[in-house]
Amino acid sequence: MAKQYDVLFRLLLIGDSGVGKTCLLCRFTDNEFHSSHISTIGVDFKMKTIEVDGIKVRIQIWDTAGQERYQTITKQYYRRAQGIFLVYDISSERSYQHIMKWVSDVDEYAPEGVQKILIGNKADEEQKRQVGREQGQQLAREYGMDFYETSACTNLNIKESFTRLTELVLQAHRKELDGLRVRASNQLALAELEEEEGKPEGPVNSSKTCWC
Repeated sequence: MAKQYDVLFRLLLIGDSGVGKTCLLCRFTDNEFHSSHISTIGVDFKMKTIEVDGIKVRIQIWDTAGQERYQTITKQYYRRAQGIFLVYDISSERSYQHIMKWVSDVDEYAPEGVQKILIGNKADEEQKRQVGREQGQQLAREYGMDFYETSACTNLNIKESFTRLTELVLQAHRKELDGLRVRASNQLALAELEEEEGKPEGPVNSSKTCWC
């Protein structure tokens, strides 16, 4: 049976309560949108496998609660993340201003070198817009992040943003992945050589390389 994925990464969605983190997650993983959601309690997660540059990547996406009372719980998940989405609502100036706090939390609790993307969500609510696209772009430049405006409602830039963060994580871990590929290739070449030489006799237990 073909292997289901080559590597496993953990991505995190953070931002104020009500900015649409759960909607983003459900649209990406299940292609579903529900206009009303119960606020996430603590953390929740979903899984999805995508292919990037010929690599099957299993993404474990953690959806965190934005309320202050859950911060102690959610901060524990920062340490295990390879990629983080910082999400604000374009119709909420307050959620945009709070991105600075979320960035500070990432700097304090997430591992060094974690990849980040800034998301301005609810782009379909143009008539309620309080945060200009240029403001999002400027903030992303200040923090050295890519930037997307998204809409879970219309499916705007959902696949693109998740794929991009996965690409960034892959690039950050390219040396490690290439090393695993070389070792896997060497093991295969050695197994073929032993088979040609008839060594060892009898059944051979070959080891598998797992990227997860």
